[in-house]
Amino acid sequence: MTSEEIDIEFTKSVALVNTHNDPFPADVLLKLYAYFKIATNAPYKPSDSKEPLITAFKTNALFQTKHLTEDQAKLLYVETATHYFLYRK
Repeated sequence: MTSEEIDIEFTKSVALVNTHNDPFPADVLLKLYAYFKIATNAPYKPSDSKEPLITAFKTNALFQTKHLTEDQAKLLYVETATHYFLYRK
């Protein structure tokens, strides 16, 4: 798959996730968050959340994905979103 094809699939998956109204399970949401941050090369800024546990989980998710390239993160985002929408109950 070329980088352009990966970008197209990634963009479709992001749109699908963003328009979904039901809450995602926490583990899926953390994966999507970390993959998105890596895929878009978005800088990590610790949140101003009053929930330090949430900040810790986000930081841990990013730490676990820091070895990924942007294309790898995009593919994993697509795979995670696709799996969720296919097998959710």
